[in-house]
Amino acid sequence: MSQDAPILIIGAGQAGATAAAALRALGHDGGIVMVGGEAHAPYERPPLSKAVLADEQQDERIGVHAPGFYAEQGIDLRLATTVASLDPASATAHCADGQAISFSRCLLATGGRARALPALPEGQPRVHYLRSLADARGLRAALRRERAVLVIGGGFLGLETASTARAMGLAVTVVEAAPLLLQRAVPSVFSDWLAQRVRGLGIDLRLGCGIASIPPAADEVAVMLADGTALRAPLAVVAIGLHPNVGLAEAAGLALHPGNGGIQVDAHCRTSAPGVFAAGDCASQYQPLFGQEMRLESWQNANEQARIAAAAMLGVPTAPSALPWFWTDQLGCNIQMLGAMDPALRYTLRGSMEAPGADTPPRFLLLGMAGAQLRHAIAVNAGGDLRPLRNLIEQGTACDIGLLCDTALPLKQAAREATAVRASETQS
Repeated sequence: MSQDAPILIIGAGQAGATAAAALRALGHDGGIVMVGGEAHAPYERPPLSKAVLADEQQDERIGVHAPGFYAEQGIDLRLATTVASLDPASATAHCADGQAISFSRCLLATGGRARALPALPEGQPRVHYLRSLADARGLRAALRRERAVLVIGGGFLGLETASTARAMGLAVTVVEAAPLLLQRAVPSVFSDWLAQRVRGLGIDLRLGCGIASIPPAADEVAVMLADGTALRAPLAVVAIGLHPNVGLAEAAGLALHPGNGGIQVDAHCRTSAPGVFAAGDCASQYQPLFGQEMRLESWQNANEQARIAAAAMLGVPTAPSALPWFWTDQLGCNIQMLGAMDPALRYTLRGSMEAPGADTPPRFLLLGMAGAQLRHAIAVNAGGDLRPLRNLIEQGTACDIGLLCDTALPLKQAAREATAVRASETQS
């Protein structure tokens, strides 16, 4: 690999754009080439199911960086360009348009694509998937034409889309095959609260309902559930998860995780091929808090892995990855999660899950404990309260859950006193 060749970033999304900025911030003054398949400069994806879906004026406000950033930083941004093959041995990428790009180091930030239902393929009339800005624009136009929508999938994306559609005045039905909402990410007590909130906003929620068949229908989408219920809607949104885009890596001989399908990387985001790194939704990495190798599909993880990969490319030290944090806006609430959910955790409530009034949203924390250690925190309309809890989770500090949940004390004071009580109990 020639060190005079540019650093190549394949994928012009959150991770790719963040890595490019990090390389410059760390002092790299050599060439950077970033290649992306979309015609748009890198943009934030979380708003697609929320602000962008409801308001076209948001389309121009979701860029990862300001419009002139890439030119100002000397980053060669090549949009609407697809890398067809990657040869790590010769440090060359070959594009579909015939151009070849030599590189000194390469970052794969190829993201993922929506998982499809074979009976409702992408591109079929009245069927929408939501992964790109173009997808959001198409769905937005459709939501404005119709009065009802069927959302298949009750994960974060499905619930966000359903929430936005309901706020736009549509009748919304959500079908989720699992018996609980978000059952792999939150405890059952929170799943139950979330389902109650969904139904309270007038959304028809069908839990534990697998799809038995999807019969053909004219001018609508028809779905037959496993319990015999027939659903019909003029519009359907399929939100059943993500496949990592790893075809390029697989063809290049890079190691993939046999379970989650992501590109295997070490703590510094290095793949099995020297000089090739991976970050974001396509990357599989060991997560100490979860105790397993996994893909974390989150805005924060894309940023963190991009930062770490950029530092590793330049051989400079950097802080380890931050504690996992995730957020979502839906159903009139801001929901933030810190740490890792485990079914074995014991959850305790700080505050009340009931809304104090018709026009006042609820505000509470759910704290997941393993013995005397805080491992997971969910904040509803209380994101600022997570700050004093971060160190408790990161350091595994023992604390008194009774004090931690005492709403008579400000949380910062409660956290301080809760740890002091446990420390004195240990010493005695």
